[in-house]
Formats: sequence, structure tokens, C-alpha cells
Amino acid sequence: MDRDLLLSLCPALRTALLRCRYDLDTVRDLLGPEAHAALGRSEPVPARRRARDAGDLGVLVRLFLLQDPCSEAEVGRALAPVSPDQAVRAGLLERDGDDLRAALDLRPLDAGAGSRWVLSDLDGSIRPVPTRPDHVLGVGQASLSLLQATPTDRVGSVLDLGTGCGVQAIRAADYAREVTATDINPRCLALAAAGAALNEIDIEFLEGSWFAPVAGRTFDGIVANPPFVVSAGRVEHSYRDSGLDLDGASKLMISQAADYLTPGGTAAMLASWVHIEGEDWRARVASWLPSHGIDAWIVQRDVADPALYVGTWLRDGDADQRDPAVAVRAEQWLEHFEENGVEGVGFGFVYLRRTDLPSDVLAEDLRHAFTDALGDEAVDYFRRLDWLRANDVLDGRFVVRPDTALERVHLPGAEGWEQVVARVHRGGGPAWQHEVDDLAAALLGGMRADGLPLGDLVSLLAAAHDEDEDELSDRAVGLVHGLVRHGLVEPA
Repeated sequence: MDRDLLLSLCPALRTALLRCRYDLDTVRDLLGPEAHAALGRSEPVPARRRARDAGDLGVLVRLFLLQDPCSEAEVGRALAPVSPDQAVRAGLLERDGDDLRAALDLRPLDAGAGSRWVLSDLDGSIRPVPTRPDHVLGVGQASLSLLQATPTDRVGSVLDLGTGCGVQAIRAADYAREVTATDINPRCLALAAAGAALNEIDIEFLEGSWFAPVAGRTFDGIVANPPFVVSAGRVEHSYRDSGLDLDGASKLMISQAADYLTPGGTAAMLASWVHIEGEDWRARVASWLPSHGIDAWIVQRDVADPALYVGTWLRDGDADQRDPAVAVRAEQWLEHFEENGVEGVGFGFVYLRRTDLPSDVLAEDLRHAFTDALGDEAVDYFRRLDWLRANDVLDGRFVVRPDTALERVHLPGAEGWEQVVARVHRGGGPAWQHEVDDLAAALLGGMRADGLPLGDLVSLLAAAHDEDEDELSDRAVGLVHGLVRHGLVEPA
């Protein structure tokens, strides 16, 4: 791939992509739901049948999405005004006998604000290709998760740390006036810059490690999908391996991000952390943050045991443990985990906000299924935290959200369905659940926008049930703080 030639090709290539209507909606309409779903499972035949007689758009689908060899004549017609020779010299295509094949992955994607094009290296899902050490990862599940989990309120500036193929930076251009993207891998920067040019988006690209390229600068937002694979610090593929031991990459990123945020600025990042025998993972991650100046909401989405984790990432790098050399690597990786007491590896989202107040850190599990994206929820979480900071909940009036339900669950006992557990369940967002006792359920039932303040409700409840008012008040404050943070209860 020639960076300069590829960049110079982009205006003409954009013309061809627009003329052929190589966008997400049109491609989906061409393939239909069944063939499109099959392609997502790396089953190309149904899509190939639909694309075969679909003119220039069909050629682009066969060339880039199915990675089929196509004749020079049909490629020339589909890519005009780009000639096949220009595309080969730039590294977009390669010759395969008398035919042409894709040398790069070029696909339409809805990153959240309409169809965009993204360039990356081929991923081997359709036809086998070796994974380069400087491989540029396309838009995988982690990237999509971060896209959906990133707040998109309008801001002045955003830093995309470790941009990879540039998809987060391309999305950030929809809600930020200025976008800066960094990466240690020059190949990533070349393909990300070409993607930005194809989409006619102005992005500042800087080469360097971690925050070094933006030393001394601050941003209203930071988004990061860094190389967070937990290992012994060995770098095999730059898109996933940081060279730092265990969860050192996540520690570096989380501990330093606040220094590059403007006051009130926020960061949305993916991260991993180890679960150490006898240690609470929440305390471990919280210890990476300063005691002053940062609000943090850390949500753990999954935990993998060491064997599953090592096997997954070896397969990601095209390594088969049946190969004796790969088996040695797996043995060393697992041995390193055992020596350090690693019982599992957690993965999730980290949201940070810079303040001038004592730090507030909440780390919690969010491992159940939910449908709504977390980006808006993170914004609301910090707003709810602001309200809790500024108000005494005992003086406040509250309402239960309309989508919050009280459920009573019967659990089996010695003589059948005996034990009853009451839960309040939020129907939207992250679908939080809180177990409550009868007194807490009664307290929530008494909340009204035009009703009594919480302190008065507690007094009435204590008198009615012969409870110690001070003790019940402490319990109520803790309960309401948790329910407000999770959005089940709102200030009236």
C-alpha cells in the first residue's frame, strides 16, 4: 500500500462509490435480509448469487465484500474514473492472474449518523489471509460496541486515542468541531486518513504512543479502543498488544486520561482488568484513579477464565494450539497468569469526567442483556450524580420512573414456593434491578411529584412500622442514592 497514492485516489474513488450507490442501505436492499445475514456469518454464496447480475454495484460487492476475483474490464467500469492500474499501484487492489482482487477491505458502515466508508486490512473471514504484525483491524464487535456506547453530545474537540481504521474518529466528526486521531502504527494512520478523505471529513492524524502525540493539550472528549489484551507484555499484533504487562495498558489509559480532558470533559473507553485471587476487581480499577478531580463510571460487561481468554486471543492471531510452537506460547501465557494469581479477565466500558471536586468512582457489574446503547445513559449518569452532589435527598421529592416495575419473585424452599424476593426493575436503558424489602417497596409506593419530601415519608413509615427513624433514614438515603444513580427513581 502506498499512502500518498491511496490518498490521491480518494476523490475519484468517492465519485465511483457514489455513482454505484455503494452505501449500506443500497447494499442491504441488493442482498436482501437472508443473504446479508449469511454474509455476516462468513457465508458468501447467497450474497454472491444476488450480486452476480447486479451491474457495477454487484461488482463492488463481489470485489470488496465477497473478495472474489473480478475481470479487469468489469472492475474498470465499476471503479471509473479510477483505473485498475491506479488501484493496484495504490494498494487497493492486487492482480490475481488475469483478474483483480481486493487488497484492502472497503465497506460501507452506519457509524451512527448515516452511511460512511471504512478502509482496513482484510480479516480472513471470507478467504484466508495472513495477519500482518501491523494489521489494521476493521470494524469488529468491540468497535461497534464502543460506537454505540459513546456519548454524542455536541462538543468542541475530541481525541481518538489509538484510532486503528479510524471509525471512532469518523463518527466523532459528526458531533465535534475538531477531531484528532493518534496511533503508533503508521499503516493505521494511512488507512484512517484515506477513510477520512473518502468521507470528506477533516481529521488531524498524529503518530505516536499513547498520549505522547498530544502532550500538553486537552480535549472536550476522549474515545479509545486501545490494545488492551492482557498478557505478559509480548507484542505480536499492534492492534491488540500494548507491550505492557497484564492490565498495564488499561491502567495507563485510565490513570492518565483526565490530564487530557478540559474541565467537564468526558472520556469513553474500552478496557480490560485482571481478577486477582483475594482482590476485588472494583478496588483494583478504582486505585488507578486520583482521589480528586475525576468522576468515573466503570461497567464490567464480561469476565473470561484464563483458558478461554488465552484460547480466544490465540485464535484471533491465527494461532492453533495443536501446533507445538503455539502450545508453548499458550503454556507460557497461562503460567504467567497463574504466577500472578489471575483468576479471570474482566472487560467493559470506562466513562470518566474531569471535575474540580473530590473524585466519585462507581465500578459495577453490568453483565445481563439489555438493548439500549450506553452512550446516552453515561451522560444521564453524570447528570444524576451532579444532582446527588448538590442536594440532600431527605429534602427532595421523588418519582418512580414510568418504566420501573416492582416484581415479587417466588423462590423454592423446603416446602415448595416459599421465599419471596421483591425487586424493582427498570425497563429501559441498562435494565437495572435492585432487591428491596417491604419497607423499601412501601417507601417507593409513597413517592409523588406533589407529595412529601423523602424525610417526611421516612418519618411516617418509621411510625407506622415501629422502626427506629434514624436507622430507617440511613437505609433510605443509601437506597435512594443507588436508585437515582441507576435511573429507577428521579427527582420530582
